[in-house]
Parts: sequence; structure tokens; C-alpha cells
Amino acid sequence: MDELRAEKLHITGRVQGVGFRPYIYRLATQHDLNGWVCNLTGLVEIHIEGEQTRIEAFIADLIPSAPPLARPEIRSRESVTTQQCDAFEIHHSEKGKSAFIHVPPDQYACPDCLKELNDPDDRRYRYPFINCTQCGPRYTIIDRLPYDRISTSMAGFELCPACRAEYEDPLDRRFHAQPLACPECGPQLHFRHHEGFDLRDNEAALSATIEGLRQGLIIAIKGIGGYHLVCDASNDQAVRRLRHNKNRPHKPFAVMVAAAGEDGLAMVKNIAEPCEVAAGLVLDPLRPIVLMSAKSESGLAESVAPGLNVLGIMLPYSPLHTLITESFGKPLVFTSGNISGEPVLTEAADVEARLHDVVDAFLHHDRPIRRPVDDAIFQISAGKARPMRIGRGNSPLELKLPYRFDRPILAVGAHNKVAVALAWEDRVVVSQHLGNLDAPRTINQFERTIEDLQRLYAVEAEIIVCDAHPDYFSSRWARDQKDKELIKVYHHHAHASSLYGEQRLEGTALIFTWDGIGYGEDGTLWGGEALLGRPGNWKRVATFRPFSLPGAIKVAHEPWRSAQSLCWECDREWTGNPRENALLRHAWETGINSPRSSAVGRLFDAAAAFTRTLKQASFDGQAPMWLESISASKGKAISLPQHTRSDGVIEVDWEPTILTLLDESRSSAIRAADFHATMAQSLSDQTQAITEKYDFDSVGITGGVFQNHLLTEAVVRILASQQRPAIIHETIPSNDAGISFGQIIEAINTKH
Repeated sequence: MDELRAEKLHITGRVQGVGFRPYIYRLATQHDLNGWVCNLTGLVEIHIEGEQTRIEAFIADLIPSAPPLARPEIRSRESVTTQQCDAFEIHHSEKGKSAFIHVPPDQYACPDCLKELNDPDDRRYRYPFINCTQCGPRYTIIDRLPYDRISTSMAGFELCPACRAEYEDPLDRRFHAQPLACPECGPQLHFRHHEGFDLRDNEAALSATIEGLRQGLIIAIKGIGGYHLVCDASNDQAVRRLRHNKNRPHKPFAVMVAAAGEDGLAMVKNIAEPCEVAAGLVLDPLRPIVLMSAKSESGLAESVAPGLNVLGIMLPYSPLHTLITESFGKPLVFTSGNISGEPVLTEAADVEARLHDVVDAFLHHDRPIRRPVDDAIFQISAGKARPMRIGRGNSPLELKLPYRFDRPILAVGAHNKVAVALAWEDRVVVSQHLGNLDAPRTINQFERTIEDLQRLYAVEAEIIVCDAHPDYFSSRWARDQKDKELIKVYHHHAHASSLYGEQRLEGTALIFTWDGIGYGEDGTLWGGEALLGRPGNWKRVATFRPFSLPGAIKVAHEPWRSAQSLCWECDREWTGNPRENALLRHAWETGINSPRSSAVGRLFDAAAAFTRTLKQASFDGQAPMWLESISASKGKAISLPQHTRSDGVIEVDWEPTILTLLDESRSSAIRAADFHATMAQSLSDQTQAITEKYDFDSVGITGGVFQNHLLTEAVVRILASQQRPAIIHETIPSNDAGISFGQIIEAINTKH
């Protein structure tokens, strides 16, 4: 027999809340090794004893055979003195000296649990909160780490003897499953109707919910990260009533359907036409909302996504959602249970108070939610999934970087679509979507999330990074933190650095940053920029001809204002203005509340107004979304003139495309398609002109405008034909949800 050896390993990465310790127990037993495993703060420590050949085999298997949800990394390995262990054991969690914490995101209901959910002989048959170590809530129930039951919102649910036996058995798949529960000892449903129904029995509550939905009721249903507002997606009256009650006239609603058929996509394919990437993504354990082409005969109410030819579809990710969608048998509207622009609501009392006039009934449960997390959203562009919102399933989002931070940094984003980011050592963690910072509840959650991330990861920021815009709430908040070093980052520099950092680009990059508006280096509002360089050293090399935005912030929701301004700029008449022109013309001429901007996002707004697609928008991005939906399949580009200004910046003149948009002898669909083609061609022309003046290694596109599928696909095709592959986001959203990550990348490179 070989000499007895012992080694100690420290494993980092995603090893909390994924069944990693019982996995190590089984692996050690399989290799006939003794020792122990325990959780430290954010890492797993393993002491292993046995023959050296067996130890080597154990270590060789450790990463490849890990549980599906785990992302382990061997941080250290060293030979130690043997402890003469008689067996392999799982020890209780301990607090380590160093924090290598990785907070696990919430997980969908795994196939094993769903099988039990539908098994009449199983003691958890139809139990809405069934879970195991491979599934169930994580981030939304954690109070602190290490991730033990006492440190979660499940601490108040004492395990029954049967659950306790599973929880303590290392060979059981529910060993130390912290959300573990059953009908005897776990959370319960509670159905309340405005007319007095009050049911606390799980089956009775489920039955009342299904029956209510069939009758056309709107029901607030508590899920993993908050409440959803739910109604029958084929009942136009119910959907329209939800729009009226929530004061959300046009913004599309997400739809949830049951996983059905051999591939799980039967109900998805009844209402949409998913491409291969979309089909794979909607089935992914992340279970995000995926945008896909809608079928013309979907059977859904037109009011689900008015003016659009795409649907946001998701499959159920919790056992409760599975029971509801399978019992109902048809698509359901599943939209965020909140006041628009705010975080999703999580508390029963708040929901009943704030949404009393929005819904007819409530389906509560008594498992507390520690932090609101909305659903993640993805779209498919250029053959790959592109994130639009970080949320349940991929938050907190952690990225590893090729360089290290000397001091912890907190980035607070911009003003809309805010997510915050925390960085230390070689790690960056981006929070879930928080909303727009013009509502008190969003501001409260913004501050709580900043505190929450630092506490969970045991990291205190020493540097705060904010947008250079002086009037954003996030910028004012950052300035108020007097004990922290402050770094201000220009909005479009953050966009460019977000893409550069995410894609780990090297050398000099040319990055087009097109969006609504952002504070620029010259104090004007940028939004159609080409930036050359790298994080910490961006140079503006191209832009669009600036124009005034009469009404300032009003232009985002009144596209006709941008259209009218462009006509005045090029001395053209336009009869589409719904308002009296005299006062507006005076403001435009004098510059009163009419800042100048180069924003491409506002050009898309104007195009929507010119084509009579939309003059008044009820949500951010509505005008370009509707413009894209009405566009013909193929457009003809026209050339936009370029000239080099005295400061060396190439300026593109948008005037020719405005003239074609005003030509009402051509259909709106053709004019919209031509506009998209023209903007894509302009980007290509700018790239060509910049190539003649500068050397660069890659071309990228970022900013909210590039959430436009039609534009992005056209840009990718044109650049590919020139042997210049377009670099696009794959992990971080291109819109303002990615700003905080970009601020981190920009700040660390500025300091270095």
C-alpha cells in the first residue's frame, strides 16, 4: 500500500448554494479517500487523505464532474500533515479570514423536482415551493454568507422530520438545500379577492387563481424576485383593462407559456417563430424573457404588444409558475408587479396598498423576498443572444477581468435603467436592474442595493464613480459621499469602455456609441459618437450634425419635437406638428430649454414622427421600436455627407435622410426601411473615413440605439463585407444598464 498523503485545497468560484459540499463528499467516497469539506466565507476548504494516486484522480475529476450550477476554480493546493481521518465528513460552515464570496443567482425548477411535482405518489406532489440543491431561490432569499439556512429568509421555517432527514443526509440531493420545504413545514399560498375570498390552502388558492384568470381577472402573483401582474393573454378586454389600470398604454407585456411538447417549445411555437438561438435561450436554466418574432395568427390579444411584431416570451421557472401555466393551458401576460419605472414589489402589504386599483385579486405566499429582482431580458441579433436587462437568473452578474484593482470601486450608473457595479481585486459584480432614478422607491432601492452588495461581498468601496452629468441623482448621491474618492466619467466613454472591457479587446478600438442623450466632454448632449482609443484614453473622431431639442427632456416622449426641430434646422415645412408652433419656434430660435445634441436616438424618434408611426411615446424607446416594426424587409441607403470640422472631428449631415422621410408619396414602410439602411451605411462610411486618418484594431457598436435589431443586422452585414467584424455586447446590456460596468473599466484605466 502506498504511503498515506494529505492535501488541502481551497476552491473558489460559484460553490455556494449549488450542492458542492455533498458533491465533494460523494467524489471523495468514490475515490476511497478520507478527510473533510467545509464552507468558509465564499470558498470551500477540502482536506483530503489517502494514496497519492487516488488524490490525483480526485483532483482530476473535481472540476469536470462538478454539479451543473457550480463554477469551481482551484485557488490553492498544498501538502499538509495527515490527520488520520477515519472517513470523509462534511463540517459546518466557518467564517474565513478572507472573503472570496460568490453570491449564487436564483435558479429555475430542475427536471428532478418537476418530475416529483407531477408525481401523485410523491409527498411534494403539486407543492408550489419544491426545490433541491440544484434549483430554487438563492440571491433573493440570502441575508448573509456563508449560505446556510439560518442566513436566509427560510430561517423561520423549521424543518419537519422528513425534510430534516433529507437536509442532513450527504447522499441526498437535498442535502443542505437551504430553501428546502414541503407541505408540512414550508411556505404556503394565500389567495385574496377584493370581494372577500380569503383562501390559505395551497390547492384551493391555486384553483381560485386559475378560475379567476379564466374569468378575465387580473391577479398579482408573488414569485421568486417579486410580484407579477397576470391575466389571460388572449383576452383583449383583460389586457386592455390591465393597461388602463397600470397606466401603461403601449409598452409590450411579457408572455409566459407552459413548457410543452417533446422539445418543450410547443406553446412557444404556437405564438412565435423562434430562431435556433432564441429556442435554446428560452429553454436555458436562466429562463429569461426572450424577444422573438410573433406569429400573425398567434391568438393573443393585439393589446399584448401593440404596434410591434415581436413578443417577449418566457417559460415558467418556478414550480408555482409551472402549476399555473400547465393548469391554465394558454399564454398568460406576466408583467412586472410595480409602478412603471420602479423596482418590482415584494411585500404583500405594499402590493395590496399600491396595486389595489390595478388588480382584482392577489396570490401571496409567505416565503420572504429579501431583495426585488425583475426578470432578465434578451434579444437575438447577428446570431447571438444579447442582454437587454440583467435580472433574475443572472444577477448578481460577476465578471473576471485581466487586471486587478488596488482599491474597491463602486460605480453608480447613469439615471435610467440603472444597475450599480462593485469591483475589487480582479472581479466586477453588476447588480440587477433597479429602474429609473426619478421615483422615491427606486432611489431607496438604489441605496439599499449599494449597501447590500458591499455587505454580501464583504467589500467596502473606497472610490465612487459616477456619470459626468451634474444633475443626475446618481451623480448628486456620489458627490454627497464625502469620505470617498470621486471619479466622474463621461457617458459615452462609459458605453465604449463597457464594450471594450466585456469583450476583453486589446489595442486601439473604434467604437460607435449611439443612444438618446448623454453629457459630453464639451458640455453638450452627445448621442451619435465614434470614439477611438481604449479605456482611459478615448478620442471623439466622428459625430452627427447637432440640432436643438425644443422642450429638452420632453423630446424623449414627444418624437414630433425632434422632427419639427430638424425641419426648422434645414428650413423645411412640416405639417405633422400637433401643437401651435409660435412659442416652440421662439424657444428653438433663442435656445430656451432647447439644448443642442448629436443624438442618433432622437433622429430615430424624428423618423417615427415623419412616417406617421408615432408622435407621442408612452415609454422609453417606443418610437424606434415601432419604426423598426413597420419597416419593409429591405431598404435602400442614401449617402449622408461628411466633412471634417476645425477640431478634426468628422461630422455627418443627416439632412438628406430627412428629405426622403418627408416624401409622403412613398409608403411609411419603405421610408422606414430606407432610414435604417441609410444609418447603417453612414456608420460604414464613417468607418472608412476614419480608416484613412487613423489606425485601429477593431470596430464595435454600443449604446441603446443598437438594441434595434434591423440596424444592428445591417451594420454587421456591411462591416463583414469589408472584412471588419463588428464587436457587439454578449454579456453586458448595450443600453444604460451597462453604464456602471463601463464606468468601472474607464475609472480603473484612467487611474492607471
